[in-house]
Amino acid sequence: MDTEKTINPAEEKRSLSFVEQLVEEDLAEGKNGKRIQTRFPPEPNGYLHIGHAKAICMDFGVAEKYNGVCNLRFDDTNPSKENNEYVENILNDISWLGFKWGNIYYASDYFERLWDFALWMIRKGKAYVDEQTSEEIARQKGTPTEPGVASPYRDRPIEESLRLFEQMNTPDAVEGSMVLRAKLDMANPNMHFRDPIIYRIIHTPHHRTGTKWHAYPMYDFAHGQSDYFEGVTHSICTLEFVPHRPLYDLFIDFLCEKEGQSSYRPRQIEFNRLNLTYTMMSKRKLLALVEEGYVSGWDDPRMPTISGMRRRGYSPESIRNFISSIGYTKFDALNDVALLEAAVRDDLNRRSCRVSAVLNPVKLVITNYPEDLTEEMPAQNNPENEADGWHTITFSRNLWIERDDFMEDAPKKFFRMTPGKEVRLKNAYIVKCTGCTKDAEGNITEIQAEYDPTSKSGMEGANRKVKGTLHWVSADHCLKATVRQYDRLFMVENPSADERDFRELLNPESLTTIENCYVESYLEEKKPGDYLQFQRIGYFMLDPDSKPENLIFNKTVGLKDTWAKEKAKQ
Repeated sequence: MDTEKTINPAEEKRSLSFVEQLVEEDLAEGKNGKRIQTRFPPEPNGYLHIGHAKAICMDFGVAEKYNGVCNLRFDDTNPSKENNEYVENILNDISWLGFKWGNIYYASDYFERLWDFALWMIRKGKAYVDEQTSEEIARQKGTPTEPGVASPYRDRPIEESLRLFEQMNTPDAVEGSMVLRAKLDMANPNMHFRDPIIYRIIHTPHHRTGTKWHAYPMYDFAHGQSDYFEGVTHSICTLEFVPHRPLYDLFIDFLCEKEGQSSYRPRQIEFNRLNLTYTMMSKRKLLALVEEGYVSGWDDPRMPTISGMRRRGYSPESIRNFISSIGYTKFDALNDVALLEAAVRDDLNRRSCRVSAVLNPVKLVITNYPEDLTEEMPAQNNPENEADGWHTITFSRNLWIERDDFMEDAPKKFFRMTPGKEVRLKNAYIVKCTGCTKDAEGNITEIQAEYDPTSKSGMEGANRKVKGTLHWVSADHCLKATVRQYDRLFMVENPSADERDFRELLNPESLTTIENCYVESYLEEKKPGDYLQFQRIGYFMLDPDSKPENLIFNKTVGLKDTWAKEKAKQ
């Protein structure tokens, strides 16, 4: 029987994002020789965050799907905010997410061509040098319902603008004293057309060109032209650039006129940006958190940066799966961060190595187990994947268990350890609690139990059912560890929309550090980047701050979404 699945073309079309549908329309019409070329154009003025990851998945994904190429272009037109540290981190993040670029370009590669284009615009009467202050220019812009007022320099002689423009690119030019503006339409209802600034003076040395340039192009003047120079067919960006699109197209028209060609045009397409609850995406504000010491750095596991998520233990697949699940639309929305955590939890369940760790330890002594005996108990690394194999965990008389797993006077449905009741110690024996020891203040310092030698996991007599199974580590064969647990970085659901200073919205309990935890000795072999499940607790990853004598683990996410339940109680 033929089992090949038949896909209805209409259904397949509906499964495409609207961006992909537009790309397929262009291919069907034979635009740009049926060539697909995209680009990811980050500004190297900070670390990438998960919002950038959504753009990365779109830019690289479209190129991959339609046998095209996606290039990486650094939008380095503002040297006062950019440096090579950010460049290197962007490269690392894209690679970690699993994407490969065709070529690496920089907007600074085109400074000469952009300068020549600006000179051409001046000569054509399409640009002029304005010597007003930024405040004066802003006041003259008008409002969306009222036309702007022309600059007194708008009709200055072309030769004078050419001379002053050359002067702008000298060390003697004063920052803010002059700008180059496109001469467009001060009455246009689109505010971006009201003689936009296209060049300004900046004396900060550039991370690539040093002090060669003192006048730099603005984003709107550099971006579309860079797309054109590189042969980009689809310039995919976020919705805030919708009102910029007519200006993007106009500058491309001017450039085509200058270049004397008419057959090629890049197409700008906009999609909704990624917004998450309890999360801030502004790079300016994230930089402030770093510089003012509210977080330990750009890769602090509480940050929404890709590097922070990587350090916390998120997998690249989980991020890509989450982005795929929320999709691309033309409407901005606020996505619940719990959806991201669910995607992380789902992916890590398939790839994490199961290990034992006790975060709030209390001593358990198996009183009838020989003092000098130890056993190596087999433990499966990942029940979801047999190929991940097994390791062993040492069992002995003295163990650590979780303090919350014992209750001296327990209610009926407490299926953990309590006097007179049996529980199974995972991968080991069934034990019955016989009592506990307390200090002078009534705190439990030790629990006693007896084991059933015939109940070892895997033995013929081990099938006896008990309702509770507890994890443990051998007190004499374990490693000491520190655990960092994370909560929401911000206390309000939508900090970006809150009018208060964002610093006031920070959650003072976003990081909790737990000292004196114990983990099985097998974790001595693990390293940052290895995905771990602490059984019955959650997913964790070794932090780069770790040392052999002081292991530090970051909690990635719990086994269940307990945060939502706690929030509902408030």
